[in-house]
Amino acid sequence: MAANAQDGIYQCEDTCRHIHGLDMSHYQGDIFWETVGQNGKIAYVYLKATEGGDRIDHRYEHNIRMAQDYNIRVGSYHFYRPLTPQDEQLRNFRTQCRPKDQDLIPMIDIESKPSSMTTEAFCDSLMTFIRLVERAYRQKPLLYTYTNFYNKYLQGLIDDYPLMIAQYSSSEPVLADGKEYIMWQYTAKGRINGVSTYVDKSRFMGRHTMREIRFRHR
Repeated sequence: MAANAQDGIYQCEDTCRHIHGLDMSHYQGDIFWETVGQNGKIAYVYLKATEGGDRIDHRYEHNIRMAQDYNIRVGSYHFYRPLTPQDEQLRNFRTQCRPKDQDLIPMIDIESKPSSMTTEAFCDSLMTFIRLVERAYRQKPLLYTYTNFYNKYLQGLIDDYPLMIAQYSSSEPVLADGKEYIMWQYTAKGRINGVSTYVDKSRFMGRHTMREIRFRHR
């Protein structure tokens, strides 16, 4: 990865030609979407829609409307809570992530396993939810997780799904089983004009392109 590290903040898009994007939520506060939209180096944004069975990101509806007003391709993600019934989580996600509003396939954020769950129970729970989302939206969701979390729990489990890996370093992630991932979230301390806080930045790997995460409207 070609990246500049200034005060620990990686600005990869300033020094390379990969396809770059953002992940954002209410944590970013007020966003000046017109300014973000003018940044020709940012091709997409994933917005947090929901978490668990009843949490809704209170800025989601505003953010998705404004992002699309300024011609940014948008996808939505759900933070998965393993102990919450999967049907409740799907219902929560569907109230916010409406197909007509989506440019990109839905994403599931997978980064927590309660100590009270066995690995087998966690994997069964997760796969049930992934398949529910796949059936509901009639396309495979993008799965997001960290390198270490994947290596510990997910090897061999999600081979049929596109993957975004988070690893905040200047070195590209290497998964223990060699699985190919299409996107890399390389920093949680990115900066971009129009946002006053840090932002998560990601980019496509190698030959992978936006076509692979385009929402297919049927």
